[in-house]
Amino acid sequence: MWPDRRIIDLLGIELPIVQAPMAGSQTAELAIAVSEAGGLGSLPCAMLGFDQVRAEMDIFRQRSAKPLNVNFFCHVPPAPDAAREAAWKKRFSAYYAEFGIDPASIPAGPGRAPFDERLCDLMLEKKPAVISFHFGLPEKKLLNRARGSGARIISSATTVEEARWLEGEGCDAIIAQGNEAGGHRGIFLGDAIDSQPGTFALVPQVVDAVKLPVIAAGGIADARGVAAALMLGASAVQIGTAYLLCPEAKTSAVHRAALKAARDDRTALTNLFTGRPARGLVNRLMREVGPMSDAAPKFPLAAGAIAPLRAKAEAQGSGDFSPLWAGQTAALTRDMPAGELTKKLASEAAERLRGFGH
Repeated sequence: MWPDRRIIDLLGIELPIVQAPMAGSQTAELAIAVSEAGGLGSLPCAMLGFDQVRAEMDIFRQRSAKPLNVNFFCHVPPAPDAAREAAWKKRFSAYYAEFGIDPASIPAGPGRAPFDERLCDLMLEKKPAVISFHFGLPEKKLLNRARGSGARIISSATTVEEARWLEGEGCDAIIAQGNEAGGHRGIFLGDAIDSQPGTFALVPQVVDAVKLPVIAAGGIADARGVAAALMLGASAVQIGTAYLLCPEAKTSAVHRAALKAARDDRTALTNLFTGRPARGLVNRLMREVGPMSDAAPKFPLAAGAIAPLRAKAEAQGSGDFSPLWAGQTAALTRDMPAGELTKKLASEAAERLRGFGH
């Protein structure tokens, strides 16, 4: 049925669909639904504490014996820069005044932690089928320990150069993340986001450059995109935005409302919310400040200054200061159960592939 079964066979899944890990917008419930439908459910751990990671993995395993992908960020925590962080807060002084927020009351803190020894110990205990990373890979000693869990190791590449690097470091598969993708760019060998290719330019070039199976990610929200990615040589697709309206997702009310009103020309890359470029639906903050700012503290230290504005605005039913992560195909999202969506995407893609002689 499928042109390339390598991901299906490697990960022990039935359908060539990976649910993208979406920190802040999902828990184990979404991953369970996707895995039970035959895809690969993913658990995002970047914004979870250690005990939360354990608890969510336990919830998944209590309800499903299917494979699970556990996802981590592997950024290097930046050194605090008090002057830059103070200047960043000052940039939002008019907004703080509008909402009655005292800037001095805003706590400092990164909000997102990278993969570490303690989490590695947990992976050795829990033995998930897949461990995936964003922003490259952890340092080699830690990565080698993680491999001891028996998990397959995958990571995101935004260029052919990054894909080759990941292959050289021993990854089992590569996610080719095109510029259309929602959420954080996986870029890690440079910072030239303006020149990065889109999914359907990147995928065939990565397929040609590496021997590993490739998972296409970015701008894939329906069966047409799934079939197209597979025809370009991908072994599977990773889909995130299309799942955000599913009842199993923990997408906020303001985020859901924005997705339902989405258009093809209403997303942009922004570093305002965390300090690293990520694609989301354009809102008031992005319009008024500009989506990218050289003044933003390094990832993830930019997040603290925005958090109280987000809380105040969301309490009023507004997403003006929220990171409304979404890919360029946000307008194609559908409100249906995640398991049903997974099966529908696969069956309709298979039908299209059969029509092309695959």
